[in-house]
Amino acid sequence: MTGNSTGTGAAGGTEALARDLKARAAEELRRFLVLFVYLWILFGVFVLNQGIVLRAHGISWTAQGFAFVNALVFAKVMMLFEMLDPGRWLRKRPLIYPILYETFLLTILFLVVHVIEKVIEGLIHGETAADSLPSIGGGGFWGLASASVIMFVALTPFFALRNLSFALGRDRLYALIFGPVEPGGDAEGR
Repeated sequence: MTGNSTGTGAAGGTEALARDLKARAAEELRRFLVLFVYLWILFGVFVLNQGIVLRAHGISWTAQGFAFVNALVFAKVMMLFEMLDPGRWLRKRPLIYPILYETFLLTILFLVVHVIEKVIEGLIHGETAADSLPSIGGGGFWGLASASVIMFVALTPFFALRNLSFALGRDRLYALIFGPVEPGGDAEGR
């Protein structure tokens, strides 16, 4: 069969493919923007907190650009993480398992990507890789542990909603949070 199901031939198939690609690209952009805004708010609050702590010690510092750029980078990392879907094998278990597992993995991935990002930034500025290693959370084991716990707690709501969406269905979760979809409306397109 050379045509598509509407009987419009190869031209109709090409148009349908183009519409499908456009719809998928629009959905990917929407997902990216949602992740970006979530992470920008999250990182913005981290930077705000860091600025408050530093000002209490007489150090004037703000880096909201850090929050914006890292939100862009980490939104893409999160999208790639979602594509790999490492928690899919836990979907038949109670929701707490995939939520905690995926949150744990992404926390580690974010820390690793942050270290790689800082090393590359340092190398670009002529530093050695060892000198470029960041002191996460103020340095040392406790600094790393506190930053990891904060990131884990901050990412948990995202994975809770994501896994609830898988369990209930996206339209049902949307209706539970924002109200029922209006007749003729489509929560998928929002």
